[in-house]
Amino acid sequence: MGKRIGKQSIKLDSKPKIISAYSVVGPKEGEGPLSEYFDLILKDDLNGQKSYEKAESSILYKAITECIKKAKIQETDINYLLAGDLLNQISSSNFAARDLDIPFIGLYGACSTMTESLSLGAMIMEAGFANYLLAATSSHFSSAERQFRYPLEYGSQRHPTAHWTVTGAGAMILGKTGNYPYISYVTTGKVKDYGITDVNNMGASMAPAAIDTIKQHFQDTGRGPDDYDLIATGDLGKYGKDITSKLLKEYGYDIEEKYIDCGDEIYGSSQETNAGGSGCGCSAVVDCGYIYKNMLSGKLKRVLILSTGALLSTTSSLQGETIPGIAHAVAIEYGG
Repeated sequence: MGKRIGKQSIKLDSKPKIISAYSVVGPKEGEGPLSEYFDLILKDDLNGQKSYEKAESSILYKAITECIKKAKIQETDINYLLAGDLLNQISSSNFAARDLDIPFIGLYGACSTMTESLSLGAMIMEAGFANYLLAATSSHFSSAERQFRYPLEYGSQRHPTAHWTVTGAGAMILGKTGNYPYISYVTTGKVKDYGITDVNNMGASMAPAAIDTIKQHFQDTGRGPDDYDLIATGDLGKYGKDITSKLLKEYGYDIEEKYIDCGDEIYGSSQETNAGGSGCGCSAVVDCGYIYKNMLSGKLKRVLILSTGALLSTTSSLQGETIPGIAHAVAIEYGG
């Protein structure tokens, strides 16, 4: 079975396979440069629901059920669903799970939830406790914005470093057999807090965690930037991405030629999203869409993905707390 290596990583000998993936995005995300890679683009942010919160739960449910269909298995074949989101008490995931016949483990890792659920899922598979397992997450611009920032009707001017919460949901099913991309390593991140208090600068608050996890992954595994075709962080946006790239060079790791950030990639420059995308759905839809499909086509053979999360609450910043960050890394490989 798999073994711990270094300080924070696990090598997965059983190579849990990602046998299907599905992504749902909102209209704005569907107008961005990655539109061809998404499985479903909504025509309406409300998705036929009476509230944005209900809409978010509905797109997560859609991603999960369609992912199951793509895998050509039944709900009852799946041993665990691991999912979470940004809303109070992960309500989007809870309400999606109540309509599914799958044992559910709710997670909260803020925007790091996609790789958090994938990491824990891979470890459960490695331990032999599941034949199939589903990892998923979601976010919605309108539900997150009015919970964490301003009323939607307020119309405040957005700060240049502010992110745009992605409306989207992604799901991946892990299985044991078949010719699919597989997870080879998991590196669990530590909470890092460098004293950032600006809620409009999520990239700066999360970058230290991304830097620490990437550095630790390389040290634990003996790998480096040249061992990967692509290194993708979750939702640091253009400012957080720049910080990450520059500071990793100070540790001796130049990832610039292999490095993208999902938040920096999902929107085009004309879409006026300032620093780029964020939210649990940001890395989820890029991982399940762009990255997974490029692995299946053979364009990418070895990828390191990290979802990054800002661990603040709706009240912590108002009470003067700083913003801790977290990042978890998953190495995915396919073919030779």
